[in-house]
Amino acid sequence: MTAIEVQGNPQTSRPCRSVGLFNNIKFFVLCHGMLQLAQLLVSGYLKGSITTIEKRYGFSSQKSGLLAAFNEVGNTVLIVFVSFFGSRVHRPRCIGIGAMIASVGVFLIALPHFISENYIYTGYNSSTKDNSSGLCKSQNIFPEKEYKQTCDQEKSDSHLGVYPILLLGQLLLGIGGVPIQPFGISYIDDFAEKRNSPFYLGILFALTVIGPAFGYMMSSVFLRFYVDIDKMFSSNTDILENDDPRWVGAWWLGFLMAATLLLLTSLPYLFFPRKMSREEIVEAPVEPSTEKMMEEKPKTETKEEVSLTEFLKSFPKIVMRTLRNPIYLLVVLAQVNLAAMVAGLATFMGKFIERQFAQTASFSNMMMGGLNIPSAMLGIMAGGVILRKLGLTVKSSAAMCTVAVLLSVVFAIPLLFIGCSTQNVSGINYNLSSQHCSIECSCSDEAFNPVCGSDGVEFRSPCHAGCKRVVSNKEKGWNYTDCECVASVGSPGYAVTGPCGNKCSNQLIPFMILSSITCFVASLSHTTSFMMILRTVTPEDKSFALGIQFMLFRVLAFLPAPVLYGRAIDTACILWGKTCNKTTSCSYYDLDLFRHRFLGLQIFFIFGGFVFFFLSFLILRRTNSMQEQNESVSNQTKSESS
Repeated sequence: MTAIEVQGNPQTSRPCRSVGLFNNIKFFVLCHGMLQLAQLLVSGYLKGSITTIEKRYGFSSQKSGLLAAFNEVGNTVLIVFVSFFGSRVHRPRCIGIGAMIASVGVFLIALPHFISENYIYTGYNSSTKDNSSGLCKSQNIFPEKEYKQTCDQEKSDSHLGVYPILLLGQLLLGIGGVPIQPFGISYIDDFAEKRNSPFYLGILFALTVIGPAFGYMMSSVFLRFYVDIDKMFSSNTDILENDDPRWVGAWWLGFLMAATLLLLTSLPYLFFPRKMSREEIVEAPVEPSTEKMMEEKPKTETKEEVSLTEFLKSFPKIVMRTLRNPIYLLVVLAQVNLAAMVAGLATFMGKFIERQFAQTASFSNMMMGGLNIPSAMLGIMAGGVILRKLGLTVKSSAAMCTVAVLLSVVFAIPLLFIGCSTQNVSGINYNLSSQHCSIECSCSDEAFNPVCGSDGVEFRSPCHAGCKRVVSNKEKGWNYTDCECVASVGSPGYAVTGPCGNKCSNQLIPFMILSSITCFVASLSHTTSFMMILRTVTPEDKSFALGIQFMLFRVLAFLPAPVLYGRAIDTACILWGKTCNKTTSCSYYDLDLFRHRFLGLQIFFIFGGFVFFFLSFLILRRTNSMQEQNESVSNQTKSESS
């Protein structure tokens, strides 16, 4: 039996049919923390794996951005109905069913791996007629190492159906996640002891940051394994290294684990009661008046018992009434700008680090999960501490948010200049003096097997470098000799496997330090801006105002931002990959353009947040000055009349 005593309310006798752990709010908090961790772990893992999925199936960054944001579609559509049905349904059961739907969605996201053929990459030698990436005029030097790529196999592959399946999985993930947080928070607030409720909710809010960090770290681990690790035979285990630009990691493996975790954490919710006895602190008995107030709290929900039609009719009016509050509107717009910045960075920062600083996808995700996200979490916590210690008013809160966001702009601007240009790639951004050196080789435009010439120029393949011989190199994989296109004194040059790189890895540490400081300073405004909203709306509109706020987040930030960032990245591409005459993902970017557009969007959104916070501060200062003038006039009138 549970140690929690049942109060003398006859209405509590029914929920007490669930005894033991399932009538204990502490156990509910534990279960809900695990469920939220699993849900947000999926979110972080998807963001960390999105560019790997992009490379595996040949998506553009714009398409992968839409995929990353698509779970918000189902979430946005259903959030209104959640606010209506919140007090009318069995909340724990709805949470459990929603989590099961989300779990099905995550399993669907992993499905394309199992219905697709093996990942085909361009090898150092090919048996195709056009000698796509083999040696110049080479003929089956190592037949046991050949990987045949035919367009018939490409057509038989299920690539055409992959994107809709991924979108459907994301849609189900969004739909299933709708009731988890709002129903869980309201359930805890209803049945936890009043002094414990903020502590329990603080645990859940902390997990909203920790969960994605775990997701990034998990993607860092699984992307070290080859994508077809479950399909490989002993004859072809000697394949790519994970620093090869053609490498694709086992992106699907984490989704299977996360979906299983979601399913397991959803099961306890089927056994929690619709209503449980309120948590009671033994050493601090509740006064009769307080007890009576707590018993009557569930009854106050009956005033919301209106029909769904009436609720939908009144919804636009309530929205307009809330949006007419200038401080509320300005603060929400400031938060929307910052949320758009976060959504874009969370989706593509890993890709930016990978391309700009010549790092693996695994290492890039480790940087995100181990440095940037913890910095943001510390900023959120520090903002709450400052707010509590200084007892900031609404006006001083607006000033603090304005200063914090302005400082983050100052720290973000130098990031535009930390980076390097694209390495010299023959035929793309670098023209050789002898442009016709590889014409006789009949190299395919679809070839992508980068090699670095001894002259420091990169080529798309050994064929494009005019290489005629290959020798094994235990350290580098393969060395290519007799390369007609590689500049050398007296004789043809040579090339080694892999890209030349832009020699920019030494700038990664300064970039990550400055980026983490920017995240920390910008996050100082998070808690403070939420408190501004709660203090500037009427008490009866607080819950609804927060609902509108999160809906605007999704519609104006979480949905469009990844697509916008993806489009900006695509415009920096200077060579698109091709397979069977179809465009796939980008092979080479103009890294200066990539850096300026990607980080330029970050600065644009942060500056937008600064403008709206500053406007809110000006309005509050003007309002306060008018109130002080009215008070002085009133006091003067009273003194004269006396």
